[in-house]
Amino acid sequence: MKTNRIMALALFLALLGSTACAAAEKSNANTVTITVIELKGNPNGSQDQGLNEGLKRFMTQDGKENVEVKVVTVDRKKALKDSKYKGLNLDYMPLYLVEKNKFTEEKFADAIKYGQLRTSGNFIVFEKQTGNGIDLTKKAVPNQLEVFVMSQCPYGVLAENKLIEAVKQGKMPKNVKVNIRYILNGDVASGFSSLHGSGEWEEDVRQLIVKKYAPEKFWKYLELRNKDYHSSLWNDVAEQAGIDPAMFKKYWNEGLNMLEEEAKYGNANGVNSSPTVIWEGRVKTNMNDLAKIPGFEGLAEVKDSNGNAAPQPTGSC
Repeated sequence: MKTNRIMALALFLALLGSTACAAAEKSNANTVTITVIELKGNPNGSQDQGLNEGLKRFMTQDGKENVEVKVVTVDRKKALKDSKYKGLNLDYMPLYLVEKNKFTEEKFADAIKYGQLRTSGNFIVFEKQTGNGIDLTKKAVPNQLEVFVMSQCPYGVLAENKLIEAVKQGKMPKNVKVNIRYILNGDVASGFSSLHGSGEWEEDVRQLIVKKYAPEKFWKYLELRNKDYHSSLWNDVAEQAGIDPAMFKKYWNEGLNMLEEEAKYGNANGVNSSPTVIWEGRVKTNMNDLAKIPGFEGLAEVKDSNGNAAPQPTGSC
């Protein structure tokens, strides 16, 4: 999935400011400065430690660069008054800025070319590409929990299974509306692409159809499907969940249109890894950190069928 791979790569790019070296020095040293504009005191609007580490690894992965990585944070209130940040969108926090110079422009060339990153003044700008974030332009949608997955991503499946068990065990907050969303690229006209192949986006379509035309059976279908999500016997799973498989053929074209809307929605919200969670329409986080949001503490207590702690997604697709 070309665009998603570029977006994922952008998450591990680094920031490099060149440092002049004396002619007598035998090695070239580069100082990497990451400027993070954040909401001080708010964990979802503050710097993304995972991204920080990813940037550092990217800059040192080939062993050829003598790099010192420096992370500088700036409070949003101060940034709004600082002319050097004029023209930047400070309504989504945190905002990562890369010093623009010859090295970084070359390093980020493809990401800039394909529209995953942009430049502004002296910066290369990462917008909505952190694992956590808060969109300050959006009004909160009370009790709405959106969980973005790839239907054949093992980490996304773990997240879904944990939610299913949390509901069964009464560990979810009351009145929460959970909506499974799908991560992919493309449209009806040009076709779709998904990280795990065509079988994945086709399964996305089936799940979208079930959500719309048999919503009362959606979670049962998902629970059964996740037991062997690579299997091609989806029709058997549908029948076990009480769904007529003919429904998929009947509504397939409509399902493709719904899938196109999923692609647009995920990209508009900067979602590029499975699983990703958006709480109440404005707070983006991951499945593990969801338990830190008031009301969701019970997720940390969810058990599996053997009475052990339910598996947590330890990575992402």
